[in-house]
Amino acid sequence: MKSGPNFLMAALRCEIDALEQLARTSELVGAIGRLVHALQRERGLSNLLLGSRGQGFAVQRSAQVVECVRMERAVRTGFDRLETDAGRIGNGARLFSRIAWVLPGLDALPALRGRIGATEIDAAQATAAFVKLIAGLLAVVFEAADGATSPEISRLLVAMFNFMQGKEFAGQERACGAAAFASGHNDSARQQHWLHLIESQERCFQVFAEFTASHPGELRPTDRPALQFAELERFRRIACAAPAGVALDTGLSQAWFDCSTHRIDAMKDVEDRLAADLRQLCAQKTAQARADLQVHEALLARLVGDADAPADLFFGDAAASPPSAGTTVYGRQLERSILEIVQEQSHRLQAMSDELDTVRAALNERKLVERAKGLLMAHRRLSEEEAHKMLRRTAMNQGRRLVEVAESVLSMAEYLE
Repeated sequence: MKSGPNFLMAALRCEIDALEQLARTSELVGAIGRLVHALQRERGLSNLLLGSRGQGFAVQRSAQVVECVRMERAVRTGFDRLETDAGRIGNGARLFSRIAWVLPGLDALPALRGRIGATEIDAAQATAAFVKLIAGLLAVVFEAADGATSPEISRLLVAMFNFMQGKEFAGQERACGAAAFASGHNDSARQQHWLHLIESQERCFQVFAEFTASHPGELRPTDRPALQFAELERFRRIACAAPAGVALDTGLSQAWFDCSTHRIDAMKDVEDRLAADLRQLCAQKTAQARADLQVHEALLARLVGDADAPADLFFGDAAASPPSAGTTVYGRQLERSILEIVQEQSHRLQAMSDELDTVRAALNERKLVERAKGLLMAHRRLSEEEAHKMLRRTAMNQGRRLVEVAESVLSMAEYLE
């Protein structure tokens, strides 16, 4: 019959397997971050090309496409590695569903690039295609965070997801401004969208800051120099504060792209540090779990060595004839050691579960808000931006949290249908 320590070690082996899987998933998250960064730059250059009606930026865009293809290969390799471990991933159904949704978007990139190069679509259509693909890639990161079994790793993944999401909104702002300056005009709809992107960035960076508040490193998205940020604000005022329909200086398109690119590249440095911290944390957690397993294996070996000892050696049976004094003390000490390890493991798992519940609460809130937005978009024929504004406006007017308003909307789903 198997003893308690046998199952304790089985639990530790499961934990090690989960940590090793988390390490592979974290490597994939890093590869996705690099691909998203490359696609964001390609999107901006594509908007400059389309805004200039194919008259400029073709060389820069072609070079960026080569870089994106290289990054894409790394992500596809990461997907393949995960697929081989399908049975060992806790939330594999959701994670693999996200990946299945992303792959057709990656497959469609060559055709999209061909249409952009031939200027067969406009900047808005090109942006929408890139935004959809990047959203799918970030959804994979979201599921990776949601499936993490270690609270510390989960916190870093949640922080990284929100930072990547904020950086994506910054990339969309770069593309939006590139199209505006390259075409020489900005309308009220684009101005409102631009302001929405600025607000969305700040919201994501706020969540990021909350989840890295106790992190030892300086991971705030404020690495950009003050003068560079001032220049960014100047461009924003030129495009967003001017009356709709006023002509913009097309000569500013390159300056805007360079300014916003410097900012996004600074964010990429922070993202790279997060990815490095994530890899290091996975390695540390795995090493500690392996060390604990060795301790328990040694303890089990001692138990096996005393397999022929009397029952009271381990269970204190007063009715049995007492063994020698030294053997009894040794047996009782061993019994206490086993109980202490089991209790310590139980307390540790409970603490992990409690902290994971706290971390996942933020992810669950996001799920509720996204579902509520989708419901409003379907039944009120709103854009995603309009649906989000409606939820926020309702929350402010009623003095409620955004997630509470989302829950109220979802509770009316059956009546809307």
